[in-house]
Amino acid sequence: MKILILNASPRKHGLIAQMLNEIEQSLPESCEVDNIYVNGLSVQPCIGCMKCRTALNCCLPEDDAQRILQKIKEADALVIGSPCYWGNMNGYLKVLFDRMVYGMMGENKIGIPIPLHKGKKAVIVTTCTTFFPFNILFNQTRGVVKSLREILKWSGFKVVGTLEKGGTHKHHTLTEREIKKCKKLAAKIS
Repeated sequence: MKILILNASPRKHGLIAQMLNEIEQSLPESCEVDNIYVNGLSVQPCIGCMKCRTALNCCLPEDDAQRILQKIKEADALVIGSPCYWGNMNGYLKVLFDRMVYGMMGENKIGIPIPLHKGKKAVIVTTCTTFFPFNILFNQTRGVVKSLREILKWSGFKVVGTLEKGGTHKHHTLTEREIKKCKKLAAKIS
């Protein structure tokens, strides 16, 4: 089983990285895992020309967006981690998904979306400085989950679990409960 992990946090050793590491370490050894540090990618922003919808290829010069899309196509499951920026995923991850839309979902003749990754599983982890339960009530971490669920749903992925951690400015490590949740998330995708 191929698992692709997308770490969109700018902090290579922060809480998102800790969560993703716990998930990866809990996967069966038979899983082939590929870790991508999204902030280190070279991806030009989408120009909104919509040519990719008919050409099934981006008109911009090839960059890391096409390489990551190929990895998503080859993966059986996807694990995505992003900190909350203004109630949404961070910009690096948004730019990446904007550039890959043609490889995530298609359209039928009248414009109804066709998922291209039907049957694949996904997990979402996110953090923010807003403390619990306000990180959820004020749509901070919940906003990240909602926006990623939308992308994944229309792409055909089934989100089998999420982990939202608030109050990160005071809590710099995972709790035992959060570590157990990471292990459960790993079990759900493998």
